[in-house]
Amino acid sequence: MITSKTIANGIVRAVLILAVIFLALLFIYKIKLLFIYLFIALIVSLIASPVIHFFERRLKFKHTLAVITTLAFFLLLLIGFIMLFVPLIITQSHNLSLLDTAQLQQDLNSVVMQVKSYFSDYNIDTSKLMKEADITSSINFTFIPNFINSLVGILSGFGVGLASVLFITFFFLKDTELFTKSFRKILPDEHEEKILHSIRKVNHLLSRYFIGLILQMSILFVMYLIVLLIFGVENAFIIAFITALLNIIPYIGPLIATVLVIVLTMLGHIGPEAQGEMLSTTIYVLIGYSLAQVIDNNVSTPLIFSNSVNSHPLEIFIVILGSGFVFGILGMIIAVPMYTIIKVVAKEFFPQNPIVKVLTKDL
Repeated sequence: MITSKTIANGIVRAVLILAVIFLALLFIYKIKLLFIYLFIALIVSLIASPVIHFFERRLKFKHTLAVITTLAFFLLLLIGFIMLFVPLIITQSHNLSLLDTAQLQQDLNSVVMQVKSYFSDYNIDTSKLMKEADITSSINFTFIPNFINSLVGILSGFGVGLASVLFITFFFLKDTELFTKSFRKILPDEHEEKILHSIRKVNHLLSRYFIGLILQMSILFVMYLIVLLIFGVENAFIIAFITALLNIIPYIGPLIATVLVIVLTMLGHIGPEAQGEMLSTTIYVLIGYSLAQVIDNNVSTPLIFSNSVNSHPLEIFIVILGSGFVFGILGMIIAVPMYTIIKVVAKEFFPQNPIVKVLTKDL
């Protein structure tokens, strides 16, 4: 018979469990940066492993020396990438001092009047639409220096994260065998082979995924660079590189890249002689970038990612979108790797489940 004391004890136990769960989730939220660093370090480790194996097998390096050399090589690449920003920042800072917002406003008004005249020739009255939208007065060009200042602020806080990721990555790579042996000891014997096989499969698929991601960004970089060179945009190489790199954020990255290239293209045409061409060149570059993104979204991305992680493009789209709704931009970035891990584990432990069978038939 259930007594009031038993019910009270059950309520207290449930409250305590909920409190512990809440505190655990709160603790995880407070140290979320640590999990981000661990995740980035894991990605760098996956990318660095083939390079380390090359140094060990071909150049006969000791394991620790190979790890140090590989990380030094990656660090030099990162420093080279950051140094590419220096001429860009210097150029755009100089251009900002030459910005004539009044003339820019006049140019925009001129373009609006030309568009209005064009549509009126086809008996399309745009006066009311223009008046209601109030386009020319609603655009505030002071967002340009504010955007640049925000970008510099983000870059200035990059140091602690970089040092943390390098430190964690070093020990991930250096003590791989030690971690593997220690991990084997805590695995239950009946599931040891399944877990180890899952880890090997995940490692293989994620390596293919990140190689595919690099290939996708390389294709975008070439297309962006061609567009920028055709229209004579200053610092075309670094702008193409940065905007292609932003594609690591699915769906949102291309939008950020488009805004960034618009800003930098406009800044590159500031001055008494070039400012008249600012709007037309920016529009042409915007069209070129849009075409490149259409090609990437409909050709490159589905082919590369569906083959690299053996998932249907619709699966990828739904997973990225759902993860973005729940966890934001970070969720969109890690959506495909996490989904791949879940699929591999599900196939290994629940191979007879009908849903798992359908989702993992190509793994």
